[in-house]
Amino acid sequence: MKKAYVKVNCLCRENGDVTPLSVVWKDGRKWEIAGVIHASTSPDGEYEGVRYTVLIGSAEKYLYRKGSRWYVLPSGGEGGSG
Repeated sequence: MKKAYVKVNCLCRENGDVTPLSVVWKDGRKWEIAGVIHASTSPDGEYEGVRYTVLIGSAEKYLYRKGSRWYVLPSGGEGGSG
């Protein structure tokens, strides 16, 4: 799938932990992240970087970070949050 790069407001702690707080789509729409359920790297190369399983509203979504860039893999076009 094609990556859609997004802006992510996040909390960066002194120990290097990064917690995403909200996702901003390129047209300005914003989704608050209610919580991070899980974060991991892919042991088999299924995705690049770190995949965060986040709660947006009541839905679990994936948000990815490779280096300093964040992206989602849109389902059903470029209108969703991932």
